[in-house]
Amino acid sequence: MAGKRSYSDPCGIARALDLVGERWALLVVRELLLGPKRFTDLRTGLPNLSPDVLAQRLRELEQAGVVRRRKLPPPAASRVYELSEWGRELEPVVLALGRWGSRAPFPAGDAPLGVDAFVIALETLFEPAAADGLRAHYDLLLGEQRFSARVGDGRLKLARANGADPDATIASDPRTLASVLWHGRSLDDALSAGAITISGSRPAAERLLALFPAPVPPPVGTGPVGTGPVGGDS
Repeated sequence: MAGKRSYSDPCGIARALDLVGERWALLVVRELLLGPKRFTDLRTGLPNLSPDVLAQRLRELEQAGVVRRRKLPPPAASRVYELSEWGRELEPVVLALGRWGSRAPFPAGDAPLGVDAFVIALETLFEPAAADGLRAHYDLLLGEQRFSARVGDGRLKLARANGADPDATIASDPRTLASVLWHGRSLDDALSAGAITISGSRPAAERLLALFPAPVPPPVGTGPVGTGPVGGDS
C-alpha cells in the first residue's frame, strides 16, 4: 500500500485506521457483509462513490488482506469481491459503529437508503429482549432481492437467501419499512397503500417488526436536533 497515508502510531486503533480508515472503505466492507458482490453491485449500493475511487478502495482493501476477488463458476463466470476471513472479523465492529451512529443527525438532503444498508440497520437495532420466546423464520423481499431472517434464542440471523416455508413474507422497500419501523407510519396505512404486502401470518410479521426499536437520542446538549434512526423520514 505504498503511498497511502499512515498515522505512524503503534496503537492498534491507529493501525486499524491505516487499513480501513480511508473515506468509503468501511462502507465497502458494509456492502460485503451479506455476501460477495460484483463491482456493479457495489456501485449500486454506493451510488455516490465514483468508479475510480471504488476501484482504488477495493485495491487497497485487497492489498491489506481485508477483501479478496474470486471468479464464480459457470454459468455466471463473473468476478466478485468478498471479505476475507480477517475481513469478516470487522462485522461486529461495523455493527457496533452502526448502532452508535444511528443516534447521530441525518445527512442533509433526501438520499435513498440502500437495500444492504437497511438490512445491516436491522442487525444493528435488533433488541434481543423483545425476541424472548420467539422462534420464527421470515422472508424479506426488498425489490428484487430476497433475504432470510431467522429469530431464535434471542438472536437474529439475516442472510441473502430464499427461505424454506417461512412463517411470513414481507415485501416492501427500505424507505417504506424504515418509515413503519422508526418514523411513525402505521403498518395498516402502508398495507392499505400497497407499499407493504404480507404473505403468511400477519401476527408473526408484526412480531418481527417489533424487534427493532428506534434508538434513544443522545443526552440533550450532546448534538444538534435531528438525531434518530436510519431511513431519513421525519
